[in-house]
Amino acid sequence: MSASLRPRRSVLYMPGINLRALEKAKTLATDCVIFDLEDSVAPDEKKAARAQVVSALKVGGYGRRELIIRTNGLTTPWGADDVIAAVEACADGILVPKVSSAEDIAAATRAMDDAGAPATMSLWAMIETPLAILNVKEIAQTVRLPASRLTTWILGTNDLAKETGAHLSDDRVPMLSWLSICVAAASAYDITIIDGVYNDFRNLDGFRNECIHGRSLGMDGKTLIHPTQIEPCNEIFSPDEDEVKQAREIIAAFDLPENSDKGVITLNGAMVERLHADMARRKLAVWQEIEKLSRDQVD
Repeated sequence: MSASLRPRRSVLYMPGINLRALEKAKTLATDCVIFDLEDSVAPDEKKAARAQVVSALKVGGYGRRELIIRTNGLTTPWGADDVIAAVEACADGILVPKVSSAEDIAAATRAMDDAGAPATMSLWAMIETPLAILNVKEIAQTVRLPASRLTTWILGTNDLAKETGAHLSDDRVPMLSWLSICVAAASAYDITIIDGVYNDFRNLDGFRNECIHGRSLGMDGKTLIHPTQIEPCNEIFSPDEDEVKQAREIIAAFDLPENSDKGVITLNGAMVERLHADMARRKLAVWQEIEKLSRDQVD
C-alpha cells in the first residue's frame, strides 16, 4: 500500500469521445476519473475526443475528484498532442500506456516538462506488458530521480492476459505472482497501485470478490468500467468501522505517558508494536480523507 493519503479507491474509465459519460462523471462518487483517449477511442475520433475532454475539464464541475487523462502512446501520431492537451486542460495528471522501462517514464516526464506542466501534475503509468513486469523494480526506482512526477501505477490485466496467454480466471492464480511483484515494488517506493478492471460489470458478486482479493494483496484501489461498480469498490477499499476503532485504540494506547518510550505494548490481550501505531495513524488519516471526499460529493 502506498504512502499517499489521497483516496484512489475507485478509478473510473470514461471514453473521451462520449460527451454524456463525461457529464455523468460529475455526479458519480468515484475518487478518480480517467478520461480515456486511447483504447476506447477509434483512430478517426481521437482528435475530436481530445478536444472534447479539454473542453469538459475547462468547464469543470468535477469537485474534488482526481482527473487523469490517459494519453495515447508517445510514439503514436497522437501521444505528444495528448500530453499538450492534458496540460492545457489543467488535468491532475496523465496516464501513459504500455510503460515497459525506466526510459519510458523518463520520456513521459520530458514530454510533460516540455509541454509546461506544473510541478503538481502527476504521472501515472500503465503496467500492462510482460517487459514491464520484468522491469518493475527499475520502473519503480524512477520515483527517486530529481523532479520525478510518477505517483501511481495501474495494472492492465487484460493486456497482460492477451500478451502472455494467461487466463483471466476467477481466482487470478495465473497472474498472482505478477500482481504480488508489482505490489511489492510499489510499496517499496511509495507508489499508489491500482488493480485492473473486472470485465463482467453485470456480475457484482464476482466484482466484489476481485476487489477483496486486490485489497488483500495490498492494492490501493481498482479501475472500473461501469458506475455500478463504484459503491462496492469504495466500500471494500475503505477502512471499516472495526478497523477505525482498532486504529484509534492503538493510537490512544501509545499516547499514554507510561507507554511513550515503549516499542511494544499489550493491548486487548495481543502484542502491539510501535510500527502498528504508525500504521494506525496512517489508516485513520486515510479514513478522514475519505470522509472529506464523501461529504464534498454529497454537497
